[in-house]
Amino acid sequence: MRLSTTLLPLAALALVGAGPAPSTYGEADFTRVAKLDAHVHANRDAPDFLSVARKDGFELLSINVDYPDFPPLAVQARIAYKMHAADPKRFHFATTFSMDGFGGKNWTAQATRAVDDGFAHGAVAVKVWKNIGMIAKDTAGKRVFLDDPRFDPVMAHIQARGHPLIAHQGEPKNCWLPLDQMTTDNDRTYFSEHPEYYMYRHPEEPSYEQLMAVRDRFVARHPKLAFDGAHMASLEWSVDELAKFLDTYPNAMVDLAARMSQVQVQSNANRAKVRDFFIKYQDRLMYGTDLTDSPLDPNARAQNPPTTGNFTKEADDMWRSDWRYLATPLSQPIAAIKADAPGLALPRAVIDKIYYANARRFFHLKG
Repeated sequence: MRLSTTLLPLAALALVGAGPAPSTYGEADFTRVAKLDAHVHANRDAPDFLSVARKDGFELLSINVDYPDFPPLAVQARIAYKMHAADPKRFHFATTFSMDGFGGKNWTAQATRAVDDGFAHGAVAVKVWKNIGMIAKDTAGKRVFLDDPRFDPVMAHIQARGHPLIAHQGEPKNCWLPLDQMTTDNDRTYFSEHPEYYMYRHPEEPSYEQLMAVRDRFVARHPKLAFDGAHMASLEWSVDELAKFLDTYPNAMVDLAARMSQVQVQSNANRAKVRDFFIKYQDRLMYGTDLTDSPLDPNARAQNPPTTGNFTKEADDMWRSDWRYLATPLSQPIAAIKADAPGLALPRAVIDKIYYANARRFFHLKG
């Protein structure tokens, strides 16, 4: 069948006018692009988190944590199980175990049962928190670090079950600096409100360098265990150092949770270097925020990010701000660094990986 000669000029004109597809996303693409926030905490039995996630086009990975400022682990688990059952395609979660009784004869069995119960209810990963290395002690009163061989049976079990480990080890490097030398206001707020985690005030505690070395030994000790270094593996202060970590440990990924302002400090100093880092390591990075939906408590200390009393607006504002920074070239004021931060305008293919495909692959998500 031949095209009518009267239609040929119009067809040719349409092809000329179409032009190449845009290489980057804009703000208007935010809600229509598939996204996954790979580091949140849903600590409240309420519909708000899933509601705003649906509206903004997000899946969620909620992480249960052995953290005294959060609800008890059993409550966190119950909420995660219920929300996952209600919307298994959008709500994913990571389980954890308690450090209580570490070193006792029953601890390994108890921890293994805890992670298996989580897996039975749909957990896709296991979380270990900074209390390991910074707070937790064994039954003999000795500080426990993640490279302790007594963790090996539990880690072998997690690996055998085919699930990754999410590890928050250490803190931002700002934690070891005086308040006036910290690079971001969100760190100043958090460590002012959590002095027990503010290592500048505790020189008797392990140094930043010691905790990073422990983490590295752990990753090297378990080369077949899929490892997610939460919060940019606490190397948020330097994309150069993070690149070295990723080059050294091919089984490791990192999420960006609660560290975007530290990245923006660096991109304001050298935008090209930071943008090149994201492009080079596009297969190793996962978007995350650390958004925390906890029961409101007027006496609660600051969290990171802080709660505002209007969680859905907080989530929407943060997600849109991060999208503007990562996906577009547009500038915006960033209160945490008291400066405007021009966007990185990452290519669409890179955004699709960091925001969605990497987490789906790493956590073996289906559907």
